[in-house]
Amino acid sequence: MITRHEKVFEIEKILGEKYPNPKTELNYKTPFQLLISTVLAAQCTDKRVNIVTESLFRKYPDPGSMAKLSFEQMREEIKSINFLNNKAKNVLALSKTLVEKYDGRVPDTLEELTALPGVGRKTAHVVMSNAFGHPVLAVDTHVHRVSNRIGLVTADNVLDTELQLMEIIPTNLVSDFHHYLILHGRYTCTARVPKCSICPITHICDMFFSNQPTA
Repeated sequence: MITRHEKVFEIEKILGEKYPNPKTELNYKTPFQLLISTVLAAQCTDKRVNIVTESLFRKYPDPGSMAKLSFEQMREEIKSINFLNNKAKNVLALSKTLVEKYDGRVPDTLEELTALPGVGRKTAHVVMSNAFGHPVLAVDTHVHRVSNRIGLVTADNVLDTELQLMEIIPTNLVSDFHHYLILHGRYTCTARVPKCSICPITHICDMFFSNQPTA
């Protein structure tokens, strides 16, 4: 039986070829813009967020300019995003905090980032990994689902999934591996009906084998 560690290297080999130089699908130019995009992307598609932030970042590219918006102006700027009121409030509050406490700089530690309004562990890890190159793993619903289906982890929640994955993924692979799992979950191992017929890693997938008829 293939071990979890062996599955990691098999995934890295196969999905690494399918997704060379993987990166977030959110569009951004600065750590601040990535932070805002990630906050807006909670329970929303990256495609929708990119449409909204194209205009938002052109007009308000940094914490100083964004912090000057009124709540009503912010609502108007992101009106097509779900959970509109809460996200508008958080984006304004964290922009003001960055200006007042960090001189407009985005911090790069988990403790500082999660102290910002609207920033949880997953969002902080996205910024730490993509903007600052830290070997941390952001676990969203895709990573959680795919990891459990394949058999990399046996976890009931995203934190346990993160901790179990960090035990088996080499530090130098953490950032890319995060993207492999997200992209695989987004386009192949989809939530309701996984596309097993086109999946290149069914040979190491626990769920695939468990769904096969017995002889």
